[in-house]
Amino acid sequence: MSSNGLRGKWRKQPFHIHGILILYSLIALAPVAVICINAFKTRSGIFSAPLALPNGETFSLIGFQTVFRFSQYPLYMLNSLIVTLASIALILFLGSMAAWALSEYRFRGREAIGVYLAIGIMVPVRLGTVSLIQIFNSIGLINTLAALIIVYTAQGLPLCIFLLRQFFSQIPHAFVDAGRIAGANEFKIYKLMLPLVRPALGTIAVFTMLPIWNDLWFPLILAPAENKKTIILGTRHFLGQFISDWNAVIAALFLSMIPTLIIYCIFSRQLISGLTKGGVK
Repeated sequence: MSSNGLRGKWRKQPFHIHGILILYSLIALAPVAVICINAFKTRSGIFSAPLALPNGETFSLIGFQTVFRFSQYPLYMLNSLIVTLASIALILFLGSMAAWALSEYRFRGREAIGVYLAIGIMVPVRLGTVSLIQIFNSIGLINTLAALIIVYTAQGLPLCIFLLRQFFSQIPHAFVDAGRIAGANEFKIYKLMLPLVRPALGTIAVFTMLPIWNDLWFPLILAPAENKKTIILGTRHFLGQFISDWNAVIAALFLSMIPTLIIYCIFSRQLISGLTKGGVK
């Protein structure tokens, strides 16, 4: 559906529906707003009036100064970007190829493979933590970003394959036949079909990015070295058992939100299209 059609349907909705949607948006953005406000305040300003805007007495950049002075924050940010972007790229590439094969080709065991991959959505990878540590230790990948990329790719593939298989199955088979008649090989046909499922690719990219970016478990057990820490693990540097530097913690969280917002803005149109495809006629 075109953007004009979506705007028309939005205008036709009852007023109370608009109010509910706006209310939900405000509730979702409230924690983000609180972090943005308190990232530029003194410690006393944070605890005395956490919802108030910074003023001449409470405004301070001490949190950002602490983050960059006492931690390798740019390195943590770079590690998180490498792990997240590499994992998303592998998930989309491998998942789209597997989904295309399962939706296009008829072979014995196809449904069994589909069920096996779907089970991966319900069984969390964390259940195999001990085995993963043993495997990565035996092949020398402990304290490497490669270990995190492999785990996150395996974690995101089942959902990616499950969703893309549904989208690929909705493509008219006449398009595929036309490509074969034109002499295109199977890989070229696969590349020609990818733009047709671009909304699904954008949706999967956003939904797989957030768990990877915000994960603490696997970076803590697979890559705890100082030069391999991700941004969430690095933020724990300012959290202590008896005292915590909340200025630095909130400043680090504020900085960590920026890449996720940028990636969301890049894929927002595809995300909305992927979520509404089939639901809006």
